[in-house]
Amino acid sequence: MKKTLWNDGWKFWKEENAFSLVWSVPENAREVTLPHDAMLEEPADPESKNGGNTGFRSGGVYVYVKNLCPSKEDLAGELSLFFEGVYMNAAVYVDGQLVARRPYGYSGFATDLAPYLHAGKESEIRVIAKTGAEPNSRWYSGGGILRDVWLLTSDRTHLPYEGLQIRTEEADDTLAVLHASIEVKNNAPVSKTLTAKTVIRDRERAICAKEETKLFLTPHEARTIGQRIAVQHPALWSDETPVLYQAETELFEGETLLDSEETAFGIRTLSVDAVRGLRINGRSVKLRGACIHHDSGILGAAVYYDEALRKMKKLKAAGFNAVRMSHQPAAPAWLRACDEVGLYVMDELTDMWNRCKTDYDYGLYFEDWWERDAAAMVRKDYNHPSVILYSIGNEIPEIGTDQGSAIAHAVAEKFHRLDETRLTTAGINGVFAAGDRVPEILQDLAAKDGNEGGNVNDFMTVMDTRMDEIVVHPAISQRLDMACEALDVAGYNYMTARYEKDQKERPNRVLVGSETYPPEIARNWEEVEKCSNTIGDFTWTGWDYIGEAGVGVPAYHFGEGGFGAGFPCQLAYCGDFDLIGNRRPASYYREIAYGLRQAPYLAVQDPAHFGEKLIKTPWVISDASHSWTFPGMEGRKTIVEVYGRGYEAELLVNGTSRGREKLTPPGAGVIGNRALFPVSYEPGTLETVLYDEKGQELGRDRIETTDKPEGLSARTEDLQDLYFIRFALQDAMGREIDTKAFDTELRITNTENVTFLGLGSGDPKPLHNYTERVTKTFLGTALAIVRLVDPDREGSLTAKTAEGGKITVTVKRREKI
Repeated sequence: MKKTLWNDGWKFWKEENAFSLVWSVPENAREVTLPHDAMLEEPADPESKNGGNTGFRSGGVYVYVKNLCPSKEDLAGELSLFFEGVYMNAAVYVDGQLVARRPYGYSGFATDLAPYLHAGKESEIRVIAKTGAEPNSRWYSGGGILRDVWLLTSDRTHLPYEGLQIRTEEADDTLAVLHASIEVKNNAPVSKTLTAKTVIRDRERAICAKEETKLFLTPHEARTIGQRIAVQHPALWSDETPVLYQAETELFEGETLLDSEETAFGIRTLSVDAVRGLRINGRSVKLRGACIHHDSGILGAAVYYDEALRKMKKLKAAGFNAVRMSHQPAAPAWLRACDEVGLYVMDELTDMWNRCKTDYDYGLYFEDWWERDAAAMVRKDYNHPSVILYSIGNEIPEIGTDQGSAIAHAVAEKFHRLDETRLTTAGINGVFAAGDRVPEILQDLAAKDGNEGGNVNDFMTVMDTRMDEIVVHPAISQRLDMACEALDVAGYNYMTARYEKDQKERPNRVLVGSETYPPEIARNWEEVEKCSNTIGDFTWTGWDYIGEAGVGVPAYHFGEGGFGAGFPCQLAYCGDFDLIGNRRPASYYREIAYGLRQAPYLAVQDPAHFGEKLIKTPWVISDASHSWTFPGMEGRKTIVEVYGRGYEAELLVNGTSRGREKLTPPGAGVIGNRALFPVSYEPGTLETVLYDEKGQELGRDRIETTDKPEGLSARTEDLQDLYFIRFALQDAMGREIDTKAFDTELRITNTENVTFLGLGSGDPKPLHNYTERVTKTFLGTALAIVRLVDPDREGSLTAKTAEGGKITVTVKRREKI
């Protein structure tokens, strides 16, 4: 199957009229290159029906048009388009004739064009995405053709797209036995005698194994053949050794090559049990996981391989070895990046089944479409060694009911039939699953306190203080027994208190913390290491995202952050990384909790709010930042947080010790591996020293007060196609500014030979849209993303600050990876 990327040359517009008798291309249509997020192009609106779900952005009816003029030779074979993802309610037309629909915005789908085309005649391909029925998502969905589009051509007798699947039957350092499953279709009107030849190439492209199979197909027959192939001395894929191989299958009739298909894959084995836990290639692995939403930061929901690769590299370098795609099937580009970097993946089918979570979401279509969407997900994932877990759903309210458990069984078994090599799970929220038994739980808690009853309206308050008691309640235990029946691994969202309990009471149940609170990582990880049946922890979240506005924003007045956050708050702000890829204090805290960082880490709470009550959700640690620059706050009290995996920490201000404090051990209801120091702010240096129980130094961390900005620096990260330019304010000594106090407007004033894709910062309350050429720095930094127009020439862009700082960045051409 020949694949041609079909992303260029589309005409796009937002349709205002629901019906038009004559289809045409309006004058306001403009040319766009895919992937394209139409929702991002309009500014956030406080009146959006989506509210904070999408960061106050609204959808619409998005239309894409491109013409295709096939030759007689083209139509003598197969000709189709493959869309990796169109959000949502996609319809594809050829000259006004419907050829395909797909309600789910995250599933790939193919459209057979040949029956509707004529040789030598230009035909219009029209794609319509409808996102205007709102709300339809709990997070920023984006809208339009968000992922790559491929033109697929082949002979009538061919190897279907994604029809080559490689499975590792067994493997060790001396030998791997692979099974190649190869789909072959003969759409010709005559019988065919064929030969399928497969070669396996290593990372140096050398052939290390091969096999061939003879077959006879009658007219219009389709068959899947199997080949068993041995590879000697294989390099096994894992998070530590992400080595990829290439499988190539060619289909011959006699000496004539009819078609070919190829795929990257990794050689690895996977097993799990409650005693030895998760094992990759026979080695026990604990998953240090990050939940991540699907958006690409300031690029919106448009998916670019380079953005995914940059993100995965940063997550891996910060200590993660796994990601959970929350809560939809991952784009192929994301999985390719995880394969390359070495990150295990939990891919997820959906956020809802038959009970909608918003008025017009996938719950309206689940019953009719889930089998096709599950099949598309497995077909996409099969050859990616990074994928080890299929999640059948996230926080499904009905999963513990009689009908829900039957659906769980059906969905899990569908995945098992399609792919027997991977494990099934679900992100189960015990409180959601309890459903109509919440009043019973409240009654029992009230009885414990000597009260007569409990009010359901008080449940959120009770959850904030007594979550551990709630999640171990017998009502939740009973619902979990129903929900987990069909799962290989029980995914527990926010139920750390159950890990040790279920290891004793359900000794053969394998668990994973599928979603957990950032402040609890020290306690969570201690439980993960202690319980052999618990294979890992996935924090919410690894990377900040658009939508669910304010859930991680610390606030001191209602409406500024938290659950009540209003406009202009547009980001969740609960990621270990901010939206543009800067590490936040939670990231270093997590690295310490994992035991991957020996040095302590300093974070300082804002002295402007000392003594005030912090309004925070369970995803917020504090308002602390890694800064000792608070102009105008001299002499004001503040709290210095020291994170460390040691016995005690000493704090020094300008070289003078302010005492030692023991670090809090991990435990329920506390932020472990942390010491707090109340001090007065004095510009200069802040330093901490970490000690063990014997008084031996384990490490240090230090922050300096910076002066006001005197310049602007730029650092370019170039990958394969995109260039990520990180701007940072600097003082006269060349130190990066790390405070909000000096944040300023940054404007792109000139570009040459570059296409501007986005500009923004990590600010959860941005003043400008990411498609504008102006932003305000946040904690001193901002990010621009561009690509070269002519890749054979250098490009440049100039950035200026409101205070007159200026820098010109040269974007250099380079060889493709």
